[in-house]
Amino acid sequence: MRTAYSVETVRAAERELMARLPEGALMQRAAAGLAAVCAGLLARRRRVYGARVVLLVGPGDNGGDALYAGARLARRGAAVTAVAMDPERMHPGGLAALRAAGGRVADAVPARADLVLDGLLGIGGRGGLRPAAAALVERIPAGALVVAVDLPSGVDADTGEVAGAAVTADVTVTFGAYKPGLLIDPGASRAGAVHLVDIGLELPAPQAEALQHADVAALLPQPTATSDKYRRGVVGIVAGSAQYPGAAVLAVAGALRGGAGAVRYVGPAADAVLARFPETLIGRGRVQAWVVGPGLGEGRAGEVAKVLADAGSGSDSVPVLVDADGLRGLDPAVLRARTAPTLLTPHAGEAAALLGVPRESVEAGRLAAVRELAGRYGATVLLKGSTTLVASGGSPVRVNPTGTPWLATAGSGDVLSGLAGSLLAGGLSGADAGAVAAYLHGLAARLCGGPLVAQDVAAALPRAWRDVRRP
Repeated sequence: MRTAYSVETVRAAERELMARLPEGALMQRAAAGLAAVCAGLLARRRRVYGARVVLLVGPGDNGGDALYAGARLARRGAAVTAVAMDPERMHPGGLAALRAAGGRVADAVPARADLVLDGLLGIGGRGGLRPAAAALVERIPAGALVVAVDLPSGVDADTGEVAGAAVTADVTVTFGAYKPGLLIDPGASRAGAVHLVDIGLELPAPQAEALQHADVAALLPQPTATSDKYRRGVVGIVAGSAQYPGAAVLAVAGALRGGAGAVRYVGPAADAVLARFPETLIGRGRVQAWVVGPGLGEGRAGEVAKVLADAGSGSDSVPVLVDADGLRGLDPAVLRARTAPTLLTPHAGEAAALLGVPRESVEAGRLAAVRELAGRYGATVLLKGSTTLVASGGSPVRVNPTGTPWLATAGSGDVLSGLAGSLLAGGLSGADAGAVAAYLHGLAARLCGGPLVAQDVAAALPRAWRDVRRP
């Protein structure tokens, strides 16, 4: 599992470690790891000796890391040029090391470079690049490989927000721990490939985490020799309408491919569902989880209240997933009173409506939005989008790493709802069901390639399931 930590947490761990190490040792560890990654990248393109390396140097320790790494590359024969955002405030030790290794300092960014190191702002940077830094970034030579030091300058390390100009890196070399802004868009899309350099930090519980294959495999429900369709979990689907019958078919497809022992469909699209999936049960009955909302249309808003009533209360209550049209007019007090898991799966527009804010504010601040929704509604919230996030109470926010832009297609969210509902029926918690569903959903889409349609994603789910469980 990849775990990410806030700036405050990382800095506290750094202070603790520096108190036990000789002065400057921690920066040297970071610079050594940074230089090693850069040397490997240069070797793939041509070679380190003779390569043209440009350092964009800020006034803090981030600039010092870049200078010390540049010195190491210069000692291996690279032609290293440092360009400072503020020449009077360059890290003195790093500058001396660069000059001693044969590097030079220039007033302007050279017209040609093989690799550019972005050491302008560190993890404490806020609010986008200032004009002096932005002017240097604008002059990065075309074709140069851009490597960010710790995170791309202009990206908020804690949230991934980008408030103004920012660096877009091909590779980010981060020290000690992942930061949430490297995993969450829009910052994640600026980071490129992320390399973690271990510098020996001792860290507490993370602020965010991203599952990997082994984590998902450990959570997937598996039938045993004594299983029957009821023990494996029955999921009820309340979806579809005369206008959107396909939403019901796709939600059922996601549930059937998500490991449910049986799927029970309730709604006006029964004929369409049975034509595609004759194994589906029709009509209300006992279930281990409900999914309500995909394709309901405006005329069936009362279905959510009916599902919540069917889901019961107290020790007899069952999990409920609410998606799409079912999210309209939700009463936070009703959801907060529930004892069984409630999973909400909005996209940015639906999240904005639930929060009463513009959609743009959700897209720019996804982490804050998903946390606010989870707290306000007392539910687990899966916020769909370029980076899908799952928040639940005080637990670390789960960041899905498998998404692909090809999932931006009609009906893919309906498949995800059915899949997550199936996992809820199989006994997973709201947070686990949401995170595992997002992971498998994204992986299935990647296996399909593109262009794809939502049915392709549903059909690829068993392959994704097997891929995750492969030793």
